[in-house]
Amino acid sequence: MLFQPEQTYPKLSPLLASSCTPTPVAEPQWIAFNQALASSLGIPAKLHNTEQGLLLYAGNQLPEWAQPHALAYAGHQFANFVPQLGDGRALLLTEVLDNNQQRFDIQLKGAGRTPYSRGGDGRSAIGPVLREYIVSEAMHALNIPTTRALAAVATGEVVQRESAQPGAILTRVASSHLRVGTAQYVLGLKRYDLLKQFADYVIQRHYPSAAEAASPYLELLNQVIDKQAQLIAKWMSVGFIHGVMNTDNMTLSGETIDYGPCAFMEAYNPAQKFSYIDRRGRYAYQNQPPIAMWNLARYAETLLPLLTETDNDTEQAIQVATAAVEGFESIYHGYYEQAMATKIGHGHKASEPVTQQLLERLLHLMQQQQVDFTLAFRYLGDTDSSRFIELFSQDKTSAKNWYQDWLASHNDSKLTVVKQAMNQVNPAVIPRNHRVEEVIQAAQNTGDLRPFNRLLQALQQPFQERPEFTEFMRPAKPSEQVTTTFCGT
Repeated sequence: MLFQPEQTYPKLSPLLASSCTPTPVAEPQWIAFNQALASSLGIPAKLHNTEQGLLLYAGNQLPEWAQPHALAYAGHQFANFVPQLGDGRALLLTEVLDNNQQRFDIQLKGAGRTPYSRGGDGRSAIGPVLREYIVSEAMHALNIPTTRALAAVATGEVVQRESAQPGAILTRVASSHLRVGTAQYVLGLKRYDLLKQFADYVIQRHYPSAAEAASPYLELLNQVIDKQAQLIAKWMSVGFIHGVMNTDNMTLSGETIDYGPCAFMEAYNPAQKFSYIDRRGRYAYQNQPPIAMWNLARYAETLLPLLTETDNDTEQAIQVATAAVEGFESIYHGYYEQAMATKIGHGHKASEPVTQQLLERLLHLMQQQQVDFTLAFRYLGDTDSSRFIELFSQDKTSAKNWYQDWLASHNDSKLTVVKQAMNQVNPAVIPRNHRVEEVIQAAQNTGDLRPFNRLLQALQQPFQERPEFTEFMRPAKPSEQVTTTFCGT
């Protein structure tokens, strides 16, 4: 296919993006390259897993079509508003059209200082690069909207964090890097013309059908709300905890972005959190839906001037925007109930009382006995109940009673077919925290990438139980548990 690099977003205004050149690195070396993704984007073979590709993804030698820009944005960080953040260590190289003529950003992350670095070095240690590569590709394999990893290279340099660590650069691909925080930044410029231009750009790039609506900007808000409701429901259905749901980490496209202190929950606990900086649990597992709604309210605020123009009434604009945001809760619950019902083979009757009662009882049992979230749903799809019941070692009788009730609820179905369908949505393998940490430590301490490559291979087919990867299904032993995660910076 024809490679089609192009820049559209930075052309909107020099206020939105700053031209900036990557800082060359000393001795770039390959860590990983995503061949399938590169092919889908039409990237020329000479820029794949080659010396020329290595120099590109290290930021050392850019082709003419690469016009790097650091993007400006603002954000509420733990509810505290910062009017200017921006890409402090990331550079948008270009936009490309894939095989389906969909537009994507290609971005270097860890490529050196930018105008938004705020005293930082603009670099990344190898640990956050490997974490984002692994988890973002795992999320893609789990059918969860996400940014993706195209390449990872070691820099041959050391970055200073808590200690001296090997440096690395990630090449990230996204439908766009436009965030709620981007809209907040544009609002803060107090330029109505630019605010309108930005919203029109978001509509054109992500929600073209909104342009035909009677109130395009209200429809834009509704569609962003719907996308986020779908996304958060998917997170919750696999036990994913983002860890830092600031408004600058919520995309307008509805993709998961920024995998700093993220983690997958093992023992089911609604209050579970991992992030070291989230001292009060603001972004704990159970808080993700209300935080998403809070973030969407901040996005709605950026659209009020445009809604006022449409309705010619500020109070009316506030009312319709408020109603849209408040609608998130019911939209989210619809997606969540469907996702969770499908996990127990009740997708066709998600809203029925029997389904909701079964789910509530199961989650209660799992929480009481600290049962692994992923394995409980996976083992429920087995041909017999032995592995499932064994998870509830503290009270097998309650688990058996629940299982019998669950069987009875499927008396009109072919259970074999039901379980096969369940195994297409309940993963056998997830990027468990201790496994990700093992990968990072091996690469960081000895340069050994074999654990990274093996884990990545296991995660590419998460819904299959493959004998050669059974160790990746096992939850962490007490001595292996990783209870705290950290931001990549």
